[in-house]
Amino acid sequence: MNRRVAVIAIAGVAVLALLGLLTVPMLVASGTSMLLAGGGGGCGTGSGQSVVQPGVSTTAQDSIPADYLVWYQKVGAQYDVPWTILAGIGEVESDHGRSTLPGVHSGENAFGAAGPMQIGVGGKAGNQWGGLPVHPASEVVNGVATDEDGKPTVSVYDQADAIAGAARYLIEHDVQNNPSAAIFAYNHANWYVQDVLTWASTYASGGFTVSEITPQGGAGSPASCAGGNVLAALVTPNAAAATAISFAEQQLGKPYLFGGTGPDAFDCSGLVMMAYRAAGIDIPRTSQQQWKWGPHIPASKVEAGDLVFFAGADGTDTAPGHVGLVIGDGEMIEAYAVGFPIRVSTYGTPSSPPGDQKVVGFTRPWAHAGVTVAAVAAG
Repeated sequence: MNRRVAVIAIAGVAVLALLGLLTVPMLVASGTSMLLAGGGGGCGTGSGQSVVQPGVSTTAQDSIPADYLVWYQKVGAQYDVPWTILAGIGEVESDHGRSTLPGVHSGENAFGAAGPMQIGVGGKAGNQWGGLPVHPASEVVNGVATDEDGKPTVSVYDQADAIAGAARYLIEHDVQNNPSAAIFAYNHANWYVQDVLTWASTYASGGFTVSEITPQGGAGSPASCAGGNVLAALVTPNAAAATAISFAEQQLGKPYLFGGTGPDAFDCSGLVMMAYRAAGIDIPRTSQQQWKWGPHIPASKVEAGDLVFFAGADGTDTAPGHVGLVIGDGEMIEAYAVGFPIRVSTYGTPSSPPGDQKVVGFTRPWAHAGVTVAAVAAG
């Protein structure tokens, strides 16, 4: 649809896990409830629930022009598209309209894209906008052109119209169920998807990441859903938790190794230790030490990023021998045992894998008294 108009250096605040651009992803975003539907044994992709919009990080407030930020959020809520994705596209394409390169404010670039969101108006990019770049609002066109701000004309150079047009394009490419694929459709380049998602993470107050998951049920049996992938939309309380989960997601499929701390294999406590180390938080090495380190969290207060403990074959209720990283909706990422790859599993239910059915308790590493505020600050 469009082409990048400038090479922009990225300084992300969260580690992104991108394990496949054209597969059903998992979203981890800030908020207070489910972002999209899924997980926990469902086999569909999406359920018609509304998107919970990520919060605004300090970086977003300081670096996105106020008028653009208003429209990103307004259009995101209107079209059920995470506003951070729209802002990520706006950053990569035109620095939120501040670029002076050809096509941003008039005309088109060498590929036929125009406006702050660099939407195709002709040439190699094709006319995704529909009609002329600027045309009467009353004119019906076959494209994503939208009179978002109620002006007499619809303009690809108008920030509100352009952002709404980008949202419509992403909706047409199933952004609510597969955001990475929709971003790839917007500009067919893997680096482009990575850049947009990096900025989306930077702009979200609690972190934003996309990755593929393959849940396991029962005694380690594969998920019954086609392709083994389930869309699970989860909540993270801050960027530290998002980063820890992102790290753990990158290890999915790697082998279990007793005493392993990566990078090629892990045991259960080695996995969660390295996940939080990626977030700048040092926790003890073994599950028994991690349990004592705490702080302990009631089951009713569990959030994504907490650690969940089990007695395990080599432990007890007072000194648990197994630990997993909670990702939400009754699921965790765990290094289970020899012969089982690192995976997503349920916990605390009769159908959970043996050993994962009875939960000893939960801890919250980022809330430990020895962790500095800077290590877990969002944005």
